[in-house]
Amino acid sequence: MSSPSFRMSARRLATVASATALAAGPVALTGVSPAHATGDHGRASAVVLRTGLDVSLLNKSVNVPLAVSLNDVRAPRSAEKTTLTATLDAVDGGRPFSVLRAEVAEARATATATKAEGATTLVKARLHVPGLPLLSLIEVEQVTARATCEVGQKPFATTGMPGSVTVLGKRVALSAGGPTDVKVPGVGEVRLDLSSTRTTARTAAATALELTVSVNPAKLNVAEVDGTVTLAEATCKTPRPEVAAHPPAEPSAPPADVRPQGAAAESGLAETGGSSTTPYVVGAAVVLLAAGGGAVALARRRG
Repeated sequence: MSSPSFRMSARRLATVASATALAAGPVALTGVSPAHATGDHGRASAVVLRTGLDVSLLNKSVNVPLAVSLNDVRAPRSAEKTTLTATLDAVDGGRPFSVLRAEVAEARATATATKAEGATTLVKARLHVPGLPLLSLIEVEQVTARATCEVGQKPFATTGMPGSVTVLGKRVALSAGGPTDVKVPGVGEVRLDLSSTRTTARTAAATALELTVSVNPAKLNVAEVDGTVTLAEATCKTPRPEVAAHPPAEPSAPPADVRPQGAAAESGLAETGGSSTTPYVVGAAVVLLAAGGGAVALARRRG
């Protein structure tokens, strides 16, 4: 009479043999789920005024950076600003100093799934720098800048400029042929670069007017101002359409039924979905299964 432990071992052996035989069968392909879709709503920016000036007060005993931005907006979060004045503290005896005043000063930036755009408009504006509180560095009637980037379209940038501006009290005719230099003895000089536009495959940028400033009112001996001023600037970057980062994997097509000489047996295995190692795996499974069955029968006879 066999012991219960022997019966249990025989049953486990049969179970393992059956599982091995099943494992040798065809394996079902599981599809790969697509990755999360990705997209880019693009970028846009617009600014009415940006300064990068160094101001030296009281015979250069005090240096103050004049960094001012007016109506600086950026997207993808669409925004619009219309502030009309920009001021600076601590350069005029502790009193606020008016850098820019305008009747219209608008900056707008928008970005959606298909279009990004920046736009700026400046109307009847006067720009001042420390040391010249009564004389405008520049006066403009109206300047505009726009940059548009739309899916499926080539990005473009445009600017709008008047025929003339007033620089350090002098009326100056503007030319698109190159920079314009304005020099005023005893006051300083200003170089004007106008209507600058740049585009690439996905970006665009427009600057209506950029000034390179060097002001030293020697007679007043109040301040020296050096640096750059940007009026009406806009940029954009084209959105990217939403696409799947990794498309679903698809089962590859079965190989063509090519049977070279001496490969008939292997071709037969390919037709049934097996490989050259399949007979050995199946044979081992059969042996295990037979061994398990024989052990179970022997245990029953002894019982």
